[in-house]
Amino acid sequence: MATAAVDHLVIAAASLDDGVRWCEATLGVTPEPGGRHALMGTHNRLLDLSSADFPRCYLEIIAIAPAAPPPGRARWFGLDEPALQQALAHDGPRLVHMVARTDNLDMHRWGLVQQGHNPGTTLAASRGALHWRIVVRDDGRLEAGGALPTLIEWAPGSAHPCDAMPVSGVTLRALTLRGLRAGARDVLRLPRVHVDPEASPPGLSAVLHTPRGEIALTTPP
Repeated sequence: MATAAVDHLVIAAASLDDGVRWCEATLGVTPEPGGRHALMGTHNRLLDLSSADFPRCYLEIIAIAPAAPPPGRARWFGLDEPALQQALAHDGPRLVHMVARTDNLDMHRWGLVQQGHNPGTTLAASRGALHWRIVVRDDGRLEAGGALPTLIEWAPGSAHPCDAMPVSGVTLRALTLRGLRAGARDVLRLPRVHVDPEASPPGLSAVLHTPRGEIALTTPP
């Protein structure tokens, strides 16, 4: 079975300005411009995290775009959940999720379904020169505290966000998925990612090397 790989980490923010301030204060760098997602009514800023262990990997800071029309469906990454929006407004941006890149999205999605997960349905999305397919639940919710990755498959010939990003001085050093079932771990076979099926509460943790030293990010309980 083919392996997946870490594509990007997701930081949710109440506003994109909040996300930029968080990135500068926490990681010591300013994220690059991103763009808008018409499909979901969101917008983002990006930061390259690529390293030898995690190539073509980046950080996405994402927020609901206030001027965007309602998307007519639940947004990805649980952004419509009132509890998350209240926490973001009160406590600031936070790590919520990881997206896994695959060249065989349908196979990996079916494998997760066979393990009893609900990864969602496959949607086509684009932003400028970027084109991809992504698996999103109809209710937008994340499983296992965000530890079950969202699957993404970049279209053949499409650019990847890392292609246009300069080296940031921030790299992903380690990633742990807590409470992810062993069956899902075996379907995805994510290189360099530690999976602890017995950990509680479920969620994920990342260690980043930054201009301010090593920074640990974790999903709150």
